[in-house]
Amino acid sequence: MKINKLTTAIGVAMVLGVATGTIAHELAGSPETAKTIAGYFSIFTDVFLRMIKMIIAPLVFATLVAGIASMDDGKAVGRITAKAMGWFMAASITSLMIGLVMANALTPGLGLNLPLPDANATTELKTGALNVKDFITHMIPKSFAEAMAGNEILQIVVFSMFFGFALGTVKNGPGKPVLAAIDGLAHVMLKITHYVMLFAPIGVFAAIAAVITKQGLSVLVVYAKLLGSMYLSLGILWLALIAGGFAFLKRDVFRLIRQLRAPLMLGFATASSESAYPKVIEQLGKFGVKERISGFVLPLGYSFNLDGSIMYTSFAALFIAQVYGIELTLTQQITMLLVLLVTSKGIAGVPRASLVVVAAVLPMFGLPEAGILLILGIDHVLDMGRTVTNVLGNAIATTVVAKSEGQIGAPREDDDEVDVELPEPAAPVYAGK
Repeated sequence: MKINKLTTAIGVAMVLGVATGTIAHELAGSPETAKTIAGYFSIFTDVFLRMIKMIIAPLVFATLVAGIASMDDGKAVGRITAKAMGWFMAASITSLMIGLVMANALTPGLGLNLPLPDANATTELKTGALNVKDFITHMIPKSFAEAMAGNEILQIVVFSMFFGFALGTVKNGPGKPVLAAIDGLAHVMLKITHYVMLFAPIGVFAAIAAVITKQGLSVLVVYAKLLGSMYLSLGILWLALIAGGFAFLKRDVFRLIRQLRAPLMLGFATASSESAYPKVIEQLGKFGVKERISGFVLPLGYSFNLDGSIMYTSFAALFIAQVYGIELTLTQQITMLLVLLVTSKGIAGVPRASLVVVAAVLPMFGLPEAGILLILGIDHVLDMGRTVTNVLGNAIATTVVAKSEGQIGAPREDDDEVDVELPEPAAPVYAGK
């Protein structure tokens, strides 16, 4: 039997985080004290997430450039991009439709006994970041160094594509040592990822403890219907994504999910897709996905394929309409779906992206933007679910594209797993009559 040490450690850290946070919340005595204690826990989470941010930019650059430059021609890049974007679009439409259908079927906003915020209250969310002009211009970096320093994934992807194409044209001449150096950098960054992941259980423990200390478990009771409805909807989305993966990968899709246990738990516990990215790259490699595909498709997915976040936008918009007793016609809901489909593609790099998208769309349909305030308190718990769904969706998308390109090799041995010899079960003893 194989036991994944990192997965087990993260699972234990989550349980300890819940227990510690519950005790700290009860002993705090006041919300101000609880917030202070949570701040101390957050120090460890912030350190871990900063370590993750430290490696993401060079990891994305190295793997993406190496992947593009190693391809034989530009047609391969175009073909892979078309396949990836086609999958992303289909997944986005599916996610939005599930959100709309489930919100209408479960009506989580009805019967919620909460005081409604003033319709004129401000959410302080920068919805202006979603306009088309700024999104398109923001894609192009003014400076590669600035993009790297700010961890602007989409800008790094754009520059890396230019760099990879150019390097591919001279890789057999003066660019040969450059390609070798970048390929070496990719392997070094994956090794650093392994070291950083050793701190994952500490970061997970602190993240969970901080949330529970600040909010307590009672907040889950108040929003039980919303949480249950949202997580049920995410579960249905998981089934849809896995079914799509099964159509291409067959039973290997279940092996892929087992391989992704650690990054999925990491994304869930920290509510950060970034924290899972380095581990996803590593685990896809162990699954057999060639680096030329994972290094190219996965960064695109992190910019354009956030399945959990996209589903949440449609679900949250209808939830707010239900809370305020505002009925939307089927035509309005379909229109909202199309608007969300477009605006959701611009959320990469936007702080509190899902909430920003919802806040930007609400006024278009006569819904009060202040409704966002109703879910701010529980947003972190919701974010945990949509983040782990984002991670799963991008991993399946990358693997499906790799399968279609014949770029899945033999699986590699997982360094995090150890063989454990279990004793043979004792023979049953039957008591005589």
